[in-house]
Amino acid sequence: MELTSTAGIFGFIGALLIGLVLGLIGGGGSILTVPVLVYLLALDPVIATAYSLFVVGVSALVGAIRNMQKGLVDFKTAIVFAIPAFIAVYSTRKFIVPAIPDELFHVGDFLVTKSIAIMVFFAIIMVVAAISMMKSKRGDGGEEGEVQYNYPMIVLEGIVVGLLTGIVGAGGGFLIIPALVLLAKLPMKKAVATSLLIIAIKSLIGFIGDVENLEIDWTFLLSFTSLSVVGIFLGIFLNKYIDGKKLKKGFGWFVLIMGVYIIGKELFI
Repeated sequence: MELTSTAGIFGFIGALLIGLVLGLIGGGGSILTVPVLVYLLALDPVIATAYSLFVVGVSALVGAIRNMQKGLVDFKTAIVFAIPAFIAVYSTRKFIVPAIPDELFHVGDFLVTKSIAIMVFFAIIMVVAAISMMKSKRGDGGEEGEVQYNYPMIVLEGIVVGLLTGIVGAGGGFLIIPALVLLAKLPMKKAVATSLLIIAIKSLIGFIGDVENLEIDWTFLLSFTSLSVVGIFLGIFLNKYIDGKKLKKGFGWFVLIMGVYIIGKELFI
């Protein structure tokens, strides 16, 4: 990957931005990873979703370790949710994604390819995530209370999130956090903290499925990920001085516009 090109420079600035957003609002930055890799660094969407899993996994792990030190991670809940999630994401990356044919179907004269389908599906997930970020959160299950488990629903949610993560390469925190609050009755702060550990586990295990199928440019990937981690610490520092709620809502609008743009670019331009 050449760093001298304008696109390359902006791509690596994007890596810093991904970490910055994660550090500032505790989520959402991973939704930028695939667009940065595809549109700024010109990577194939399948490779981009694979690299995104690694970037998201490492970034979430950094945040999870910080939360463990604060005693905010509920490990039992993380295990109950993560096991079906990482089985689903690994299976998706190892078997389902490689099995999707390069050419899917025609709509008139328009050929829907595997790359177009992945990017449009990813854009739809972006729109859903954006709406979730813009909504005001009502009721967080309280700050303390007995954790209760709806095991069948937690397992089902884990499988669904794992499949989505495997296909689009995003962390899925906007799906995991509500599930932990509603299905395990976790307080919001613990749900956010625990979701980072779940995201880290399932993303990195999902990436293992790609290592077995794809040729990985480790020099590029580690450089990109390192910048994202630097961005996380910068975001954590700036978080003391910036209103996270307003920032999250504004970022939600940005993600919504990006999602609509990707759909338009892939289908109509």
